[in-house]
Amino acid sequence: MLIYFISIILAIVVVYLILIMPKILNKPDLKDFKGIYYAHRGLHQEKNISPENSLAAFKLAVDHGYGIELDVQLSKDKVPVVFHDGDLKRLCGLSKKVRDMSFKELRDLYLYDSQEKIPSLEEVLKLVDGRVPLIVELKVFNNENLDCSIIASYLDCYKGLYCIESFNPIAVLWYKKNRPHIIRGQLATVKIHSKPIFKQRILNFTLRNLMYNFFTKPDFIAYNYKISHLVSYNLCRALYRPLTVAYTIKSQESLDKQYKKFDLFIFESFTPK
Repeated sequence: MLIYFISIILAIVVVYLILIMPKILNKPDLKDFKGIYYAHRGLHQEKNISPENSLAAFKLAVDHGYGIELDVQLSKDKVPVVFHDGDLKRLCGLSKKVRDMSFKELRDLYLYDSQEKIPSLEEVLKLVDGRVPLIVELKVFNNENLDCSIIASYLDCYKGLYCIESFNPIAVLWYKKNRPHIIRGQLATVKIHSKPIFKQRILNFTLRNLMYNFFTKPDFIAYNYKISHLVSYNLCRALYRPLTVAYTIKSQESLDKQYKKFDLFIFESFTPK
């Protein structure tokens, strides 16, 4: 009976270690992404001058030599736009979702009280023009395969250094199957559903514990640094040694504390030393 019980425990441990395994064979060379800090949604400062995910914030990041983390989702007419939230309330004061408005309608809006408008992905890529590395977060929801395909068609034309990441494992898996040469990362945090039903609680648990790694085989892990104490993150990092990215660091003190736990850092609200 004891041997049977031990066998079950060992089997569970083996399955768990397999589930959290990222890409370990034929790893890409990631050195060009290292040695630089990444500005979260650009180097955004005053809301009325250079708000987040604006061309002004991206220009500031480029001018200061920082890499850029940015968010991409599709408008109603399938134009990739650079915008974080699913709805427009916080930044534009409008109670509508991005995906329910055409690109032309979105262009009539301003970010906060600034003169900056919601940029298209094409505009951002043209502005950056390969001068700094990009971490592109895919905000894809219901039509993942179609959304990824459309966004990828724009990124395919970009000659600069970039990688993609997403909380949605289906998006990471899409890149694994359809763009295996593009460096991809799995994003994880405490929970992506704030008031989850049972199914969503399972998703929250498996995501923060990196249990989609076996299927998506990410090249790097982008992890909420506030939960970097979790066993799954530390086991994955110790056993498989993927590139790890901390987000979002908001002070030099936090950066100093996390410096040995991660390889790259996404920051905002301060200037890293």
